[in-house]
Amino acid sequence: MRKLLRPRAFVAADLAVLHPPPPPPTCRVRHAAPPPCSQPRHARPRPNRPTPPTPPTPHPLPHHHRRAYHHRHQPPPPHDPSYRASRLETARPLLTWRAINSPPTYTVIAVAVAGAVIFYFANLETVPVSGRTRFNVYNAESVRKAGEMEYRRLMWELDANGVRVLPEWDPRTRRVKRVMARLVPFSGMAEDDWEVFVVDDGGTANAFVLPGGKVFVFSGILGLARNDSGLATVLGHEIAHNLADHFGERLSQDIGASIVLYSLVILGGVFGLGPLIMHVFGSRFLDVAFGFPMSRLQESEADYIGLMMMAEACYDPSEAVNFWERMGKAAGQEVPEWMSTHPASGNRIKKIQEWLPEAMEKRSQSDCSTTTSFADLFKHALRTGQIIMV
Repeated sequence: MRKLLRPRAFVAADLAVLHPPPPPPTCRVRHAAPPPCSQPRHARPRPNRPTPPTPPTPHPLPHHHRRAYHHRHQPPPPHDPSYRASRLETARPLLTWRAINSPPTYTVIAVAVAGAVIFYFANLETVPVSGRTRFNVYNAESVRKAGEMEYRRLMWELDANGVRVLPEWDPRTRRVKRVMARLVPFSGMAEDDWEVFVVDDGGTANAFVLPGGKVFVFSGILGLARNDSGLATVLGHEIAHNLADHFGERLSQDIGASIVLYSLVILGGVFGLGPLIMHVFGSRFLDVAFGFPMSRLQESEADYIGLMMMAEACYDPSEAVNFWERMGKAAGQEVPEWMSTHPASGNRIKKIQEWLPEAMEKRSQSDCSTTTSFADLFKHALRTGQIIMV
């Protein structure tokens, strides 16, 4: 048999398949020094390491939170105008239109208004002399306590200013007590504990009676009174304020004005008008619109009651006209009546002249010692709601 021979090239190829050459060295990282690598650096395979998680990006706190955190650890700079200005710029209103424009808020407002209306009408009463209706929430005991507080404040103020009260033996004190002794039986308040204090202040022409019977007369008014009838005009007028409970009415008026004012401020604060409302309504508007007219009515009522009181005590009622004329001249230039708490001198004198015939008749009918007086009739009418003069 003939031996078959194959070409040399085919034998080499077969050997290459049966025995392949070793692979080229790789660039694996080992503890020993790696062999020289024939691959370029950018083509080397990277180890398959796990990628660490990316930490979350912290969200910045709101500005007011950062400011609060800062102020908890660092106290605010004292007396720093820029700090106060920044706080004002970043301040937010306590009430907003969204908060007010809601059913719960409407319910609260409706209940508050209804309660205020019921409270107002439950404390109305009629003044017998003028027939006007007034709001008064203070009873006699509350007014008396308020008068005691005012008495202690006034005595402290006189002592702090170095103004002395005249002693009992001083002729001016004895004169005031003499007139008071004749007026008190016709005042309707004879049971009160009356005390007279004459203040040694010739530059002040004033007198007033506090609830509870504390009478203060400044010596400057004694010269204007001139005689006992003139002094009875002043004292009768001041006693009449207590008899008609004008002191409690003024305190009640302050409560009503405060409720109206602060309600407007709160509602106006929603629109940024709170300071403007406080400036306009809190200064003079409420006084001119409500306070001053009511005060002038109270003065006219006291003029009428005091005139009848002094007439029943057998003082000359016509002297009241002369006294108020002297007071008007001493006051000098008067402000317009609508800006004053007292009637203008001309109007006051005109009213007194209209009441003089009635006062003279009461004087002629009085025995100067009776205790059934006009003041007693007034107190009875005040309790029953009757009107004794229109």
